[in-house]
Amino acid sequence: MTGVPVPYSVVARRQETNDTATLRLRPVAEQLPAFAPGQFAMVHAFGRGEIPLSVSEIPPDGGLCHTVRAVGAVSEALSRAREGEVIGLRGPFGTTWGLETAVGRDIVVIAGGIGLAPLRPLVHAVTADRARFGRLSVLIGARTPADLIHADEIAQWRATFTGVTVDRPDDRWRGHVGLVTQLLDSTHFVPENSTAFLCGPEPMIRSAARNLSHRGIPEQRIQVSLERNMRCGTGHCGHCQLGPVLLCRDGPVLSWDRAAPLLGVREL
Repeated sequence: MTGVPVPYSVVARRQETNDTATLRLRPVAEQLPAFAPGQFAMVHAFGRGEIPLSVSEIPPDGGLCHTVRAVGAVSEALSRAREGEVIGLRGPFGTTWGLETAVGRDIVVIAGGIGLAPLRPLVHAVTADRARFGRLSVLIGARTPADLIHADEIAQWRATFTGVTVDRPDDRWRGHVGLVTQLLDSTHFVPENSTAFLCGPEPMIRSAARNLSHRGIPEQRIQVSLERNMRCGTGHCGHCQLGPVLLCRDGPVLSWDRAAPLLGVREL
């Protein structure tokens, strides 16, 4: 669905960090078609405008969750939305993580900062159907402990399949300090039988994807979610162009063998 925004009500709000919140939404009447992990919606703050937001959870009741960081007028308005407020959604848009192609393989998930949000539905899908996949490893990096989103859930994951690192620890941090790729040295997976899923800042994506490729995961099985300035969501305005790719239409998820040549060109 790509036309008029469909009203959704904020039924719960969780403050993740100083500038980031997660909104749990429920349709007021009409419901959008089902979303899949990796896709995004165009989210409309009435009177302000709309922005693309990845889905950070797909609840079974037909609602959606979006995790939004306040970096502009629209995202700030959305991040401050309270229970009972109505916002508009269009979608679903974009490509999915293609999790079905990873059945039977080890799963390596690498998230940087708010990049955990679009990866979260994928982790939920794998943990809900463990028998279909091999080992699951989730590696998460953040600037500081205070910048970790979905911290309570990460604490639950850490007992079994998650490693966490920060760039700048505080006095209470007892975990790893450094680049998220450093966690790969203690991560167990069989490269030739693994699929990796990455989202975060582009420097992190480039570093992690190259590291995984060097370890033996085929580039076509390294899936990355990229971000550009999306406006229309339908591939018509060109704002999200990355070389020959329009990310709102052809992405945001691309395989690394396709994304690497594009991210290697400075002008793009």
